[in-house]
Amino acid sequence: MPVAPNELTVRPLAGPQELGLFRQLSYVLDHELADDLASGRRRPEWMWVALRGERVVARIAWWSQDGSAPLLLDFFDLDDTLPGPERDEVGLRLLETASAAVVPAGGPRPEYGRYVPPDWREDPVVRDGVEARIRVMERTGARMLVERLRLEWRAGTPVPADGGRLRFRPVAGREDLLALMTPVMEGTLDGHGQQDLATGLSPLQAAEKQYDEELANYRTPQEWWRVAELPGGEPVGFVIPARNSYNPIIAYIGVLPAQRGHGYIDELLAEGTRVLAGQDGVERIRASTDVGNVPMANSFERLGYVTFERSFDMVWD
Repeated sequence: MPVAPNELTVRPLAGPQELGLFRQLSYVLDHELADDLASGRRRPEWMWVALRGERVVARIAWWSQDGSAPLLLDFFDLDDTLPGPERDEVGLRLLETASAAVVPAGGPRPEYGRYVPPDWREDPVVRDGVEARIRVMERTGARMLVERLRLEWRAGTPVPADGGRLRFRPVAGREDLLALMTPVMEGTLDGHGQQDLATGLSPLQAAEKQYDEELANYRTPQEWWRVAELPGGEPVGFVIPARNSYNPIIAYIGVLPAQRGHGYIDELLAEGTRVLAGQDGVERIRASTDVGNVPMANSFERLGYVTFERSFDMVWD
């Protein structure tokens, strides 16, 4: 039976062949969808649309590192030509219906991450669309965790030579890095680290969580990871250059509390950038930092990284 043009239908994709339907709305990650489906990072049953007839008026999708379980809600798009109240209601119905089917009952809900233009607050049209998505998320109990700068180093940008003030060595293994990550967690300016500590994790437990859930999953050599020491062997901090499924990245930089305030962050970032820039075919290096982490943001700027986007993360407590 044909569906009435104004009747709202909410359903998952029937398979990869419906990717064109999903792409009726647009987002900056659209170019990754086909490869994500082919590699198993996405599943059609994690990709949902809200339809009026054949027209997509909202869509939503989750991502995973290996396809075993949804880890991140990273697509949530609304047809911004709809009147505001109708747009919100369509988005809410899609979000609630799809989440009930995709997210395992009783478990934590994957956080919502969204990329936005760096000046999204200055453009009234863009701001309206961003705030509509935030508003719908908040109606389901989500809250804003953090806004982040997304940064990029581009091939040809000068990288400072090693000035010799610090000595760099490869990370010797999980316990070696955890011994440095744990004190870095104390007084961290990173919103996700603060969230972990606020939920009752100790600094060691928060460091183990980040290592096991993120750092251990990078497939690039751990020989790239660097610990910085003073000439006498006293540790200063560490930098984790890596490559995720899409780009070379600076995954993590940490300066030990006792060593902060001496400008070592620039030397750590420069070392990580040198490691990645020295690999074949690297045209860009991506990184991100919380808007509130001013020392880290300033260091990226001094090293020639440019802010090409912002992002925000929302969580359900």
